[in-house]
Amino acid sequence: MGRKRSAPLNKLFALVRRQSTKVKTFVATVSMLAALVALRFLVHDHNHFFVASESIHFAGILVLIYKLTTKKSCSGLSLKTQELTAMFLAPRLCCSFFMEGDIHTFLDFVTLVATLWVVYMMRFKLKSTYIADLDNMPLYYVAVPSAILALFIHPYTHHAHAGRMLWAFSVYVESICVLPQLRMIQNTKMIEPFTANYVFALGVARFLGCAHWIIKVYDSAGAYLFLVGASYAWLPMVLLTEVVQTFILADFCYYYIKSMMNGQLLVTLSSPV
Repeated sequence: MGRKRSAPLNKLFALVRRQSTKVKTFVATVSMLAALVALRFLVHDHNHFFVASESIHFAGILVLIYKLTTKKSCSGLSLKTQELTAMFLAPRLCCSFFMEGDIHTFLDFVTLVATLWVVYMMRFKLKSTYIADLDNMPLYYVAVPSAILALFIHPYTHHAHAGRMLWAFSVYVESICVLPQLRMIQNTKMIEPFTANYVFALGVARFLGCAHWIIKVYDSAGAYLFLVGASYAWLPMVLLTEVVQTFILADFCYYYIKSMMNGQLLVTLSSPV
């Protein structure tokens, strides 16, 4: 029954695979635009996108916790990505506590605690199963450029200057923190289900965050990009980081959906991520 129901989708994926890169890019772009249009009219309060995004991220971390506690293995999981996740969540939580103090603060807190638990398990309890050779992207490749960028491009609000730079730093680190995990996937060409579910959750979360900014810009005819006083570069930079991370994860999400439609337990990549 399941194969019969998925046959049309399998044919669709097979058709897309046979197309050129330009056609695939066009199909992906049209699909994302269709999803944006649907979200624009189905969701009235677009601020809920951020709540959904943060909730899905937390759900992805819970999937990893389930894997670590049941499988007793962190094979295929990038410690660097988890450390970068903690690196952007910690300052964002601190800023959120003083600037917002709402549901976003709570979601950042529980996600940070869960991420730190994953880091602890990978560094100490399950260290023997961690494949460090494939997780060799230095953290300073991400942290240093993000810190420098935050010094010059950050929001201009009534909050403390240090807090505004910390917030910007967290945004920049978040946009590329998944790169070490994708690099591991690229090296192995295959990823087991729990890690695949986690990365796919990140992809969905980032798409929702990106959708919020794009819809806001569209509804305001572009004026929303220049609402933060003298920092005219800040909101365009935020939108850029959201778009960058969405496209970084888009290729993996394609292979994830294709593997699920084919009934495969492992996500296999036929080309680099």
